[in-house]
Order: sequence, then structure tokens, then C-alpha cells
Amino acid sequence: MSSILTNNGAMVALQTLKSINSNLTDTQSQISTGKRVASASDNSAVWAISKVMEADVQGFKAISDSLSLGQSSVSVARSASETITDLLTQMKGKIVAAQEDNVDRDKINTDVTALKNQITSVVSAAQFNGLNLINGGPSADILASLDRDSSGNVTPTNITVAAQDLSTGSYTANDVFGSSGGTPSNDGDTVALSLDANTGTDNIVIDDSAGAAFAAGDRVELRLGDKTVSYTVSASDAAATTTSDIVAVGLKNAIDALNISGLVVDYDSGSPGELAFTNGGAVDMTVTGQFINAGSGGLGAMTGIDVRTSGGAASALGTIETLIDRSIDAAAAFGSVAGRIDTQSNFISSLTDSLKSGIGAMVDTDMEEASARLQALQVQQQLGTQALSIANQAPQSLLSLFR
Repeated sequence: MSSILTNNGAMVALQTLKSINSNLTDTQSQISTGKRVASASDNSAVWAISKVMEADVQGFKAISDSLSLGQSSVSVARSASETITDLLTQMKGKIVAAQEDNVDRDKINTDVTALKNQITSVVSAAQFNGLNLINGGPSADILASLDRDSSGNVTPTNITVAAQDLSTGSYTANDVFGSSGGTPSNDGDTVALSLDANTGTDNIVIDDSAGAAFAAGDRVELRLGDKTVSYTVSASDAAATTTSDIVAVGLKNAIDALNISGLVVDYDSGSPGELAFTNGGAVDMTVTGQFINAGSGGLGAMTGIDVRTSGGAASALGTIETLIDRSIDAAAAFGSVAGRIDTQSNFISSLTDSLKSGIGAMVDTDMEEASARLQALQVQQQLGTQALSIANQAPQSLLSLFR
């Protein structure tokens, strides 16, 4: 049945043309914006996921900046630690030279003092953006990652850079070490014993009665060959009437734990603070003692080095070994954390690229496919227009029935 009121063919052709035009508009939009999912209306689930990932990408860019800043700070600290190690090594050469009697110790001491001043200058200058990791300040946390769990919760992850104290601080040389029964030792902040193989014996007396009393945080170190033990005075220790005995016993226990072949350390409660060393081994051994007060920095004992006398030169030899070990440990610690930061920085860069690729795969337009689809839709649009025109002309054929 034909009707001049209802043109079914025109309606079908019109709906088809509308659909073609809608698809053509979408395709042209994808080509112009470069995005297949440009808004939540295009695909709400994919759009939401992509926006979360884009937020993560921005976060990782900030993390990359944080890692770069932290890497620079650690690099400055590591370089300063290595420089201090070199300066202390030079100082050791001067101290070794001062062991000889036929040398001008005053001139050597002048060189040692110049090296001390240079080390102090390096410590003060070793800062980046106000952060100095070697002057006894606090440790630093470097933002390293943002971890998202399955519930969408995000937690930050930090790389902690432990500060290394290579400052001289406010060092005070207390008269902690003394001599016993005529046994020679140096009264002052350091002492050195030379123990011959098989027969070497000597005593160290830890007695603070000649100087200021022990305070909480004071530390006494003993170096035995290439090994070091120490005892740090606690508040309860400082309040006791037998602090010297407590320190001596603590050092003896630490030495015994080293299990040094042939070395015997005896403590007699009848001789307060006294440790008797006997070297029954086959190798000569040097024992040096060092007092570091609570207010001093990691290199605080450096200020007590004085090689103008033979006794001072002997004591300085043990002290410089401890200081070199401390600076080497600091440089190694910074080197280790620098490697970790570098690895994390490379990982964050790779992760950011992967996230960008993932986002692109979800929302970016496939330009080759869009180009082919555009041409097909343009042909369909032309055919749809032609079909609608034909359908609109169909009722005119009814006029011939009324002629």
C-alpha cells in the first residue's frame, strides 16, 4: 500500500543517514583530538582507569624530581667523605713521619694543623640546598615511590639516607687514661700500648678523677690491631660511683668477644678501672685508647692530635686509624645509598614510560583504522543522502494515478 502521509522508505533512509552522520562525527572527533576515549561519555570505565593512571604518571614525575634532588645531596656528601678520607690519609703520612726522633715535629705538626683546618672546611661546605649529611645533622628521607594496592589506597615509600657525623663538634680532652704502678702510658685523652709477641704486657687505667667526670654519651674506644671496641656511658653509668669500673668491664667483655688469638685481658676489682693486657700470640700488637666526649662529632678526636712530642705522635697514630676508618665507612654508606637511588630513578623512568604506553593503548585513536573508517563513512554518507532523496521522491509517482 502506498501512502502520501506515511513514507516508510524515507524514514528508514533518514535514520540510516543520521546514524552515519553520528559515526562520522565521532570519527572526525577522534582524528582531530587523537583520542578514542576523550570523555567519560565515550567509555566511562576506560576513561576512569586512564585518569587514575594519568594521576599516577604525574606523581611519578614528582618522584623523579625528588630522586634527582636526593641523588645530588648524596653525591655531595659522598664526594666530601672521600675528600676527607684523602686528607686524613695525608695526615697519617705526617703522623708516621713524626714517629722518628730525628725530625722537626713542630713543622710536621703545622702541616697536620693545616690538614685539620681543611677537613673542617670541607665538612662545613658539604651541603646541597641547605642539607648537610656529614655534619652530625638528622637523616633525610627521599620520596622513592607511590604504592597503590588493590583497594586503590596509595602509600609513599622513602629511601632513608643515614647522616654520617664527620664533624669535629665541641671536643673536650678529659684526663681519662692514666698509668699504673710505674707502667708507662700517656696521661690525657689518648693512650698507646706496644705489646710484643709472646711476652708483651701492659696496663691501661681508665680513671676520670683527674679531669671532668664521665657524662652520659661519653665514649671510650680501644683499638687492638685492626679491630675496635667501644663503650658508651649511659645516664645510669654516669650516676654511679664506680663509672670507671663499669667502663673497664664493658670494654673487657667487648674485647673478649673478638676472640683475638693469644690476647688475654684481665680486670681486677681491687684496681679500679684497670685493664691488664697480655699478648701471648705470635704477632706484635699495638693497643690505643681514645676518649670522645658526648658533645664531640665523629671526628672530634682529630682536634686532640698533636705530634710535637714522641708520646703525642704515638697516640696520634692510633687515633688517625680510627678516624680514617670512620670516614671510609661514611663514604661507603653514601656510595651504597647513591647506587640505590640511581636504580630507583631508572626504574621510575621505565615505569612512567610503561604507564604512558598503557594509557595510550586504552584511549588513543588508531589513526590508520580511523582514516579507513572516515573514508568508508563519507561514502556511506553520500549513498545515504542519495537514498533519502530517492525515498522522498517516491510519493510523486502517485500523481500519475490521478491523471
